[in-house]
Amino acid sequence: MPIYMDRHEVPEGTTAETLAEIHQEDLKIEHEFNCRGFTYWFDEERNQVFCLIEAPHKQAIIDMHRKAHGDVPNKIIEVDPTIVNSFLGRISDPEKSQNTELNIINDPAFRVIMVLETNNYLNRVEADQYSIFNQKFHKSITKTFEKFEGRIVKQNNNIYITSFKSVTNAVFCALKVRSNFKYITPKFEDHDRLLNIAINAGVPVSAENTIFEETVCLATRMCEHLKYQIVITQEIKSLYESENRNAFVNNDLIYTLSLDEQHFLNQIMDFIESHWRDPELDVSRFSHALGYSKSQLYRRLTKLTGKSPNNFIRDYRLNKSLKMLHEQRGNVSEVAFQTGFNSLAYFSECFKRKFNILPSKYIQQHTF
Repeated sequence: MPIYMDRHEVPEGTTAETLAEIHQEDLKIEHEFNCRGFTYWFDEERNQVFCLIEAPHKQAIIDMHRKAHGDVPNKIIEVDPTIVNSFLGRISDPEKSQNTELNIINDPAFRVIMVLETNNYLNRVEADQYSIFNQKFHKSITKTFEKFEGRIVKQNNNIYITSFKSVTNAVFCALKVRSNFKYITPKFEDHDRLLNIAINAGVPVSAENTIFEETVCLATRMCEHLKYQIVITQEIKSLYESENRNAFVNNDLIYTLSLDEQHFLNQIMDFIESHWRDPELDVSRFSHALGYSKSQLYRRLTKLTGKSPNNFIRDYRLNKSLKMLHEQRGNVSEVAFQTGFNSLAYFSECFKRKFNILPSKYIQQHTF
């Protein structure tokens, strides 16, 4: 049977003891609805509860909660328990709560999510260089995450998604990773040693349909498209300074994305992700769709990304084309036209300028 996580908004003043009693009411009748409750998370500060339940379908969870105590979930999503464990660190009750009569749990599901990405030159360096860098890089990253109690949710050769309970640990971890990185590959040119880190925070079930989807999406956009090496949301800054009363975020090392800039970033990414394949997409259409003048769009986009609107669109398409070529999702000509380029020659020229290799040569060297 599928496994679901639901979200409940509970009244202010609700205690962990009250929640434990309510949970026991679910357990008494769960068999009637063919459900099985694994555990739950309670965040007294944010007045939220998240339940992990095996059930035949979402309606069974709603019916069970309604009969047991009347508190119907605000949202239910299907989840993979392995992913839940990666983000939250457990899929059953904490040990200390298992030794109490009511299994009292006061454990928030709120997490700090870090997205770390190195530039995709890793797929293009010489094999011996790549092997050396790869070993040093991943060993250093893993050791640093462990030191700051970060749980790796996802990783590949150039991307890490990591979950932290502590904002302070996440920020200190980012600074340590950044400091260590420049010593790993001293022989590489600076432009070949890019590392971007973004930190956001949120809860596992929001308006989206995948666990921590909203939080990871924004952090990924911040990491992949902003020009700053370490960038955090305004919420992370506030939480960090709240946890460290005598310390403030170092603005020389960390850029804080304002709420207005966060809205703008989501605006441009929502649009570009829907229209990047369209060969007719240009700056005029881009600015008009977002409700900005060309000069406004240019000014705001260059401040955050360091790229003009034209360059932003082109680079987005080129990054998509690199991924498609690496995954063998078409030959050079097919990929060029699928990514919005009208001219094969222009596509090859842009690709060579950005990645320092012709797309045809890339296929020869990196696909099998």
